[in-house]
Amino acid sequence: MPDSDNPHDNPRHLRSWWLTPLVGAGGGYLASLIGWPLPWVIGSLLAVIVLRCAGVLSQEMPGGRQVGQWLVAAGIGLHFTSEVLEQVLGNLTIILLGAFATLALSAIGIAGLRRFGVDRATAFFASMPGGASEMVNLSRRHGAQPARIAAAHSVRLLMVILLIPALFTWGLPPVESAPPMPVDWFWLAILLPAGALLALLWRRLGQPNPWMLGPLTLCAAASVTFDLHIGMPTWLGQLGQWLIGCALGCHFDRAFFRSAPGFLLRVILFTLLAMIVTALLGSAIGWMSGIESVSLMLGMMPGGITELCLTAEALQLSVALVTALQALRLFLVMFLAEPLFRLWQRHSPLP
Repeated sequence: MPDSDNPHDNPRHLRSWWLTPLVGAGGGYLASLIGWPLPWVIGSLLAVIVLRCAGVLSQEMPGGRQVGQWLVAAGIGLHFTSEVLEQVLGNLTIILLGAFATLALSAIGIAGLRRFGVDRATAFFASMPGGASEMVNLSRRHGAQPARIAAAHSVRLLMVILLIPALFTWGLPPVESAPPMPVDWFWLAILLPAGALLALLWRRLGQPNPWMLGPLTLCAAASVTFDLHIGMPTWLGQLGQWLIGCALGCHFDRAFFRSAPGFLLRVILFTLLAMIVTALLGSAIGWMSGIESVSLMLGMMPGGITELCLTAEALQLSVALVTALQALRLFLVMFLAEPLFRLWQRHSPLP
């Protein structure tokens, strides 16, 4: 019998997840050999999905997703410099416009799901762009179907991970990799633990996505304040991507894909439509404002702040602009979703 009451210390619990990182590592390595974009996220994700669909229901590593987000978020935050921050603040109006526009595009999914008989609360919270766990929790107060909402957000995230990096990588002219930023272990030894502490504080305060936004905010603030111009070691970033991919893959198995296939098919259809409209809208806003339109399109895509920021990093796009758009929209969704739903209920009381 184990000394601790924590189930994670139980050897039987260990047997439930040890295959996940091994299979994920194999998938990430194979994806890197064939040159797939974001190989350590996508390769590990697909490998774990295949494992689970084959009937081996290996579970998520305890804390794996949080550690992965912490490492990746710290690397993204270090992209912010005083020059980059000036550019973001100078384009704040455009960033606000883009964030509100993508929030409004959720109407595509809401209208489509309602047309096929999905109840109002489920259609609304399933179509919000981002904040999956928060949307599930909010929906419970309004009589929605939490399982369908979780499924919709999982499918949308899977589509973003599989489609967006590939389309943007292979659909744009090839770019030369920028020289890596110097690694300063003195600063990393300070920033990484501090970012983890801020994430724990944000989680305790109930803030959304704490393991992403906490370390990102701290590293960005430090990078701008002290004009650091440093980066994360490549292998450390790949470690974070691998952990995230393994964790995401554990959301899917045969039972998931067999559940409510008609509902999932409609979510896929409306997500594709929203992606197309987002690309057109981002291109139009970029043309009118003079801002690089590809970064705008990427920042406005629905869901997946981690994956979209990593895509921007791989394509040498404006990581700060993509991060600002995604983070701002996430907070808008968190704070506006329920008031907007109540307003809709008040002015249109029919079910």
